[in-house]
Amino acid sequence: MTKLKMMTLETFLSEWHNDHPRVLVHTSGSTGTPKPLWVEKERMRASARMTCDFLGLREGDRALLCMSLDYIAGKMMVVRSLERGLSLSVVEPSGHPLAHAEGPFDLVAMVPLQVWNSLQVAEEKERLTRVRHIIIGGGAIDPSLAEALSDFPNNVWSTYGMTETLSHIALRRLNGPEASQWYTPFEGVEVRLSGEGCLVIDAPYVCAETLVTNDVAELHADGRRFRILGRRDNVVCSGGLKIQVEEVERLLRRHTSLPFMLTRRRDERLGEALVLMTEQGHAETLKDLCREVLPKYWQPRMLMEVERLPMTATGKPARAEAERMASKSSGVSLL
Repeated sequence: MTKLKMMTLETFLSEWHNDHPRVLVHTSGSTGTPKPLWVEKERMRASARMTCDFLGLREGDRALLCMSLDYIAGKMMVVRSLERGLSLSVVEPSGHPLAHAEGPFDLVAMVPLQVWNSLQVAEEKERLTRVRHIIIGGGAIDPSLAEALSDFPNNVWSTYGMTETLSHIALRRLNGPEASQWYTPFEGVEVRLSGEGCLVIDAPYVCAETLVTNDVAELHADGRRFRILGRRDNVVCSGGLKIQVEEVERLLRRHTSLPFMLTRRRDERLGEALVLMTEQGHAETLKDLCREVLPKYWQPRMLMEVERLPMTATGKPARAEAERMASKSSGVSLL
């Protein structure tokens, strides 16, 4: 652990233990510029208790902090440890957090890229299999990653939440007989759908107001569990058809591990055109794949290569930046 990391942790702990009832956090910036947000410490404590209760974590269990304390996910790992009396180990955030953290751990939170990287190194993968609860958030989990985790011996979870809900308010299993596409909300959390089909969250312990999200969702027949179809602001209206960007991305990711993302640009004939963005050297392969596996009405109209896909500091696709980049490029027609 470097001196810089120690100072960062010390600064947060100093802020946490001062007399101010709130803590400053920042949103991830996946759909725009990160925004500052003041959150109440007591609600952060409540969020920590909800996670620990759901996972059955007890005093003395070992946790690993490997995410940045600049964002809510990192801060909440510290708060969970303080609230439940977990033994917290800290490593510098990196793409290979288990390279120098042997464990075993009872709780580790990672973004998908950290999990994927850990699976590529035998020693790190072995350490990952010994984690009792792996919680993965901060970005979509593609089918190939889910498949790689499906036979893990312990508990692997996908999280649903956001800065406004003080990290996650629901989890779903990715492995074992309990694997599911449906998120189970924590105790005290209620969900429903808005008139536009977006998820509405009532979580009074962590959020003072009802939160209407931009996430297009489907409720399970039990009226409690839910699954996410995509974001309302990621719907491309092309030639009178509404295309959910995430649905197309999920279908493509079943067939390739190449880096790509979908965005949009204005089009005089269609209104909006779907754009496939990829890193240099992969355009032709992805162009052929789109023609092979996508329905014609889902096929991108334009393809553009970039040096590196735009991502946020937390590893999510930077959708707003991608759209800006696409609007300034002539692209390459797929038709």
